[in-house]
Amino acid sequence: MTIKVLLADDQTLLRSAFRILVDSEPDMRVVGEASDGAQAYALAREERPDVVLMDIRMPGTDGLAATRLISQDPELTGVRVVILTTFEVDDYVVQSLRAGASGFLGKGAEPDELLHAIRIAAGGEALLSPAATKGLIAKFLAQGEGAAGDRPGGADAERLATLTGREREVLVLVAGGLSNDEIAEQLDVSPLTVKTHVNRAMAKLGARDRAQLVVIAYESGLVRPRAH
Repeated sequence: MTIKVLLADDQTLLRSAFRILVDSEPDMRVVGEASDGAQAYALAREERPDVVLMDIRMPGTDGLAATRLISQDPELTGVRVVILTTFEVDDYVVQSLRAGASGFLGKGAEPDELLHAIRIAAGGEALLSPAATKGLIAKFLAQGEGAAGDRPGGADAERLATLTGREREVLVLVAGGLSNDEIAEQLDVSPLTVKTHVNRAMAKLGARDRAQLVVIAYESGLVRPRAH
């Protein structure tokens, strides 16, 4: 299967470099380029890419707004957005995850890292760097946002009540940055069983992918950020 990639960045030179890199892979091809968020959303509806590499800061409609448009469009449920950012610890990135992005990647990443991220996102795993994304969310939530109960997470807390005990246990481990294989080893079950629990948790919580599960786990108060 060929992975269809949409590039969204206001820097033409950077888009060209990404296109050359992506098109050099036998299992990928670039289906469009956008210089702002509005164009990215329009092309996403037209081309139905598997993955959108989205710059977070663009003139006009920015990456955050475009990510929200894509994630909220019922016709684009299969489209995964990977945020490209210069700053890996940025509250703007967390807002993007909340808006529906599947993960983030620093612009300084090596070419192999970028290609790996695209394949993971296209495969539905979505949480590109579990430990890094978890740490990012934890740091943001710890920055003067108050206790979990003071934040608007009531709806998430109510939905958590629909989870089974094992699904909650798996959710905590997902939020801890563990992969399915690592969770399986810790709980002494098969990776397939873990995947089933993760998928059921996503369905019950209305999460698009693992990144959204991490956000919900923290914002609901199920998992508390550690002070560093």
